[in-house]
Amino acid sequence: MTRRPRFTTALIAGLASSSLLLAGCTGTEDTGDSVSSDGMISHITYAGIGGGSAPQANYNPFLDTSKLVATNFVYESLYQIEQNSCKEVPWLAKSYSWQDPKTLVFTLREGVRWNDGKPLTAQDVAFTFNMIKKYDVLDTKAVWPLLKSVKATGDNQVTFSFKKPGASGFTMISSIPVVPEHIWSKVKDPTKFTNAKNPVGTGPMKVKSFNPQQVVTERNPRYWQADKVKVKEVRFKANNGSPEIEQLKMGRGEYDTNGMFIPNVKKAYVDKDPKHHHYWYAPGMVMSVYMNLTEAPFDDVDFRRALTSAFDRDTVARKAQLGYVKTASQTSLVLPGQQDWLPAGIKNEGRIPFDPKAADQALTKAGYKKDSQGRRLGKDGKPISFKFKTPTAYTDWVAAAEILVKNLKALGLQVELDRTTPEAHDEDRAMGRYDMMFGAHGGDCNLSNGFGHPLGSEGTAPIGKHAFSNEVRWKDKKTDALLADLRSATTKADQKKAVAGLSEIMMDEVPMIPIWYGAKWFQYDTTRAVGWPNAKNPYAAGGDNLIILTHLRPAED
Repeated sequence: MTRRPRFTTALIAGLASSSLLLAGCTGTEDTGDSVSSDGMISHITYAGIGGGSAPQANYNPFLDTSKLVATNFVYESLYQIEQNSCKEVPWLAKSYSWQDPKTLVFTLREGVRWNDGKPLTAQDVAFTFNMIKKYDVLDTKAVWPLLKSVKATGDNQVTFSFKKPGASGFTMISSIPVVPEHIWSKVKDPTKFTNAKNPVGTGPMKVKSFNPQQVVTERNPRYWQADKVKVKEVRFKANNGSPEIEQLKMGRGEYDTNGMFIPNVKKAYVDKDPKHHHYWYAPGMVMSVYMNLTEAPFDDVDFRRALTSAFDRDTVARKAQLGYVKTASQTSLVLPGQQDWLPAGIKNEGRIPFDPKAADQALTKAGYKKDSQGRRLGKDGKPISFKFKTPTAYTDWVAAAEILVKNLKALGLQVELDRTTPEAHDEDRAMGRYDMMFGAHGGDCNLSNGFGHPLGSEGTAPIGKHAFSNEVRWKDKKTDALLADLRSATTKADQKKAVAGLSEIMMDEVPMIPIWYGAKWFQYDTTRAVGWPNAKNPYAAGGDNLIILTHLRPAED
């Protein structure tokens, strides 16, 4: 089954790496007991080292395309945003406060030291942010378009001043890796700095060895929460093989954790060792039916509302998505992780059941009657005919589209499946050259972007011109006002009020129709370590590696 990487979340996505070339040490050794005599886990192994097709020792946390995967075990940020429930977890900063909608102050925790023994200071944080301002290619999160200034305002406080109300930028600001001024201030050009020798960070691991096949990191004894880290080494093995080979490696237990799509995960992985091999596919991006809102009948809200009960989401999840995914809420919130944001009073959490009879009645009531041949007619009296565009290479999308097209045809709509290439598909969606197709949105913890990108007027464009993000061409003053409220709200109560309004627009105005949540692929092995997040204990997402590392404990068997 061909999958599009953009709509899956690999376990190690977004991690960086830090490493040191040590003479005489290959870093490929995999010996020793799983649990050492001191009650520690000897090591855990991840799939993939990063660094592209020819990885080199590169631990610059801002060089996304060439850094090694281990970097984010060496460098940390002010807060961790847990990607399942979106909980804000204090990290290098112990707290934050909004002085006003444009002024955010972080207070750093005491006792944090760099792995070379020097203390973390507020000036380190201010230096980091001002460095990526000066060398804007390093500003990979695009925080400086939002910021006016970043200053150390005391030994343990950092003040961020925004150009406009900045609440929507919190998740981006809090995720920037912090680097030590006493090291990086001496770097002539940080855009070319590979940081290959003894990378200095505050994180739980230090680099032990590197070669193109494996990176090994070791426990940092100076770590500010070292008592919670029970893993002596974290290893990263290059995954140079085909997906089939990687599946075999998984089945043999060569990785303690991975984040890959496996067509039959039970047979290929779980059944190889049912006691220790597990997986958890939490909901991710919202996969929706996009309708071109500039053309009839999709410009009629009554037509769109009728279609919400026309689609057999359960069959899509079970057959097209192999039962790995959950059906989506019409609110576009990712549930159950974002349950805390769901407005009270929404029936069935916004999940609309398949009810073709109700859809048929709603269409007829809205003025879309059938002729003697059973064809659904538009307001102009002509049969409604349109195409559902989908990329042939994405076989799961094609399978899902076939189910939905069948649902639409059962209502008397003349619908044709239009197969195209991925490149043409994405370009046509951005340019508005489509009737109906799939689109993905949301899925992370920046709700301002999750609603704003697909719905904000500033992200759209006329048909024939490239839309930045609002590819359905939704234009609504109330939506824009609510998005503005969400961007400026500095309290959770005010943010929830704006989210409730946006959820209601999704339910009532139906700018798009969510069908399923893309899966966050996550497999884990409990032979060596226990304490991995799962559906019963979803304390983190599969990719929240720093949080996970503080929860792992030695297996008892």
